[in-house]
Amino acid sequence: MKLRASRVLFISVLLVLVLGLLLTFNAVDGNSQTARYSNLRANQFMTAWLVLTPIPVRPQADGTPDDTARKEAFARDYLTAQGGEAGVSPVSGQKVTIAGKDYEWRLLRSDSDVVSFAPESSAPAHSIAYAWAEVEVPEASKLILGIGSDDGVKLWVNGQLVHENWVSRGVEKDQDLVAVSLNKGANRLLLKVQNDDGAWGFTCRPLDGAALDNQFVNAAGRDGLDQVKKLLKGGVNVNARASATGLTALQSARVHGRKDVVEFLLASGADSSLEMLPVEEVVDRVFARIVKDNYPGAAVLAAKDGKVIYRKAFGLASVENRIPATPQTRFRIGSVTKQFTAAAILKLNEQGKISLDDKLSKFIPDFPRGEQVTIHHLLTHTSGIHSYTNKPDFLSNVTVPCEPEELIRSFKNDPYDFDPGRRWLYNNSGYFLLGYIIDKITGDSYADHLRKTFFEPLGMKDTGAHNSRDIIEHEAYGYSWDSGRVTKALNWDMSRAGAAGALYSTVDDLFLWNEALFGGRVLAASSLKAATTPVVTADDTQKVKEEGYGYGQMISKLRGLRVVSHGGGLHGFRCNLLAVPEERFTFIVLTNSAPPIPEMSVEGLSNEIAQLYLSDKMQAVVVPTADPSVSSSTYSDYVGQYDYGAAIMTVTLRGKQLFAQLSGQPAFEIYPKAKDVFFWKVVEAEVTFVRDDKGQVTKAVHRQGGQTINAPRYVEPAVAMIDPAMYDAYVGKYDFGQGIGIMSVTREADRLFAQLTGQPKFEIFPKSETEFFLKVVNAQIRFVKDVNGKVTKAVHSQAGRTLEVRRVE
Repeated sequence: MKLRASRVLFISVLLVLVLGLLLTFNAVDGNSQTARYSNLRANQFMTAWLVLTPIPVRPQADGTPDDTARKEAFARDYLTAQGGEAGVSPVSGQKVTIAGKDYEWRLLRSDSDVVSFAPESSAPAHSIAYAWAEVEVPEASKLILGIGSDDGVKLWVNGQLVHENWVSRGVEKDQDLVAVSLNKGANRLLLKVQNDDGAWGFTCRPLDGAALDNQFVNAAGRDGLDQVKKLLKGGVNVNARASATGLTALQSARVHGRKDVVEFLLASGADSSLEMLPVEEVVDRVFARIVKDNYPGAAVLAAKDGKVIYRKAFGLASVENRIPATPQTRFRIGSVTKQFTAAAILKLNEQGKISLDDKLSKFIPDFPRGEQVTIHHLLTHTSGIHSYTNKPDFLSNVTVPCEPEELIRSFKNDPYDFDPGRRWLYNNSGYFLLGYIIDKITGDSYADHLRKTFFEPLGMKDTGAHNSRDIIEHEAYGYSWDSGRVTKALNWDMSRAGAAGALYSTVDDLFLWNEALFGGRVLAASSLKAATTPVVTADDTQKVKEEGYGYGQMISKLRGLRVVSHGGGLHGFRCNLLAVPEERFTFIVLTNSAPPIPEMSVEGLSNEIAQLYLSDKMQAVVVPTADPSVSSSTYSDYVGQYDYGAAIMTVTLRGKQLFAQLSGQPAFEIYPKAKDVFFWKVVEAEVTFVRDDKGQVTKAVHRQGGQTINAPRYVEPAVAMIDPAMYDAYVGKYDFGQGIGIMSVTREADRLFAQLTGQPKFEIFPKSETEFFLKVVNAQIRFVKDVNGKVTKAVHSQAGRTLEVRRVE
């Protein structure tokens, strides 16, 4: 599933709002130990709170709490001794006893917008914190608070519970919008924040009219009718323009094809005669707001019917030297390279020099199972060969030059992820191999072959294969956004990317490429059709697909229009090349920041700009509706966990609502489309629960973006009660070999963790004295002792693969 919290605005229930009464003050009493605000300044974060923490969900001796225990803790009132959650009014230093343990309220002042209860590295898992503040206002007022939290959150105002969101997520500002009523004089605010694991904190601030106008216009285009109604009911001006885009809500709804929202806004008095800003000015506003003058840059180009209609750059190509980005700036384009690799193979196929049915063994005779892998498999990411960029030690060597044969040796003996042709899984190894095959067939290097075949004939003078030995004029340098700071990104030696991602280019050259490709000057019509036809795998239930991956191209639908695109990303660079062939439309965005600067989603922005230019050619959004004939009495049949391979999807029932949560992502409600079939509203995806002959649900079949995932039902092992002192015997390092990396096992108090090189640290849970399991994926680790009782190795099992890993330290 590709649900991303950063792309979903999760808005809470809003009460009646009154704009114009937002307060214009924010001073915290200077010597106060009670976190008392004498004023609240709009849009400024509240960073001083009295906190009580950490309260464990369950005493450690009782083991790790399950989902039921965590929910019970979220509902439990731990403050009954102090008047309860509705009545507490603490002061700094005040003590309270909870479950036999003494706690003390303390004043916490944060230096950043996020109030963090503990550093991420030491934040206790499955714990609860309370945060209390007092707000004094001269007159009774209504306002909206923007709340962000990691993870679940509740808010009381003057003893009334006004907001509750049981969710797993990382904290971002204004994730929930909560309408509150403040009385004249002092008002008590209490937050309860429950941590699952990792980072732990929250944000809180009052929002002013301009911020709410932006939310209103955004909701009209993306969040749907319910949110628009709630914001409008609160008093937002129906004709307000968003400062972020210059659009009104009505214009935003029309651009995004929200016919239901358009009709509602018109009925609510929206003025359809208000002139929409020129699209070019809207695009200017979008990128100028995201890319500050001192940020890493972005180059942007839009074209229609063979003519450039927008071309501009923002930010810096070199932050240190203050060199601006321009349309002539050369950016590394990462996996957009795959378009050129696929086109080169298809061109050789047209010339009779290779067949798409040729076996990998024809070119690399000793490649394991090479006689089962075809060129077609490599082009479509269906070979099952393990992607070398997913190997734990990849980043430790990525700055060092290598020869193609050396890199191929590093992954050729890895176990396959699945049988060739069985399913689809994005795979850089396949495209690296294609580059090697191009070398062997042509006698030229990959870089020279592309230069002679495509770049020189098409006039692409600013495109080539990146080489660390060359000085590249007008080159953008790569940066990363890290905790609010811009830092130099890890600088790949692009020999490690090869035909999977080594090219650099400009927006002008990529425009030339799209024009030539879809204008029939690169490939024969039959080859282009093959490249833009989604692959069908053995696991796919659909035999003809409208969306999916072809040959170096991602094919999708955007409100009825066929989109052919590919994104690219590596440390320091993100980009997207999008075409709507039937409308002769191209949009290109190249950036030099990854992780990206805030709100720089190249794929999301590409779709936004495409809609700005082509909305009148697109279909209205079909708003999915739940089937009322499906009885919620059957929902309990689906509750449980499902093994997605790389993650676990957990389905839970809350009253008469069903929620699905993938490991590391928030829980989202799913809605009945038909018996045993449910859909998400936050993303175009659906899941079918499959029953056996006895009517028992045995698996989930997930469909999204033309892809299908078969996820068998998974029963998580029970956590055994063992003496944590035994954990010391397992602490150490274990070598997975095969270039996979080292697994470090560490103990933190009464918890045991495992971390593979280059991956996050995950807690492992005992099912016996020697057997442990992970909860984020279906994986087990068994520690093996010798005759003397010393642990000498571990046996790791996951996705049908078992590896014995030697203890080395």
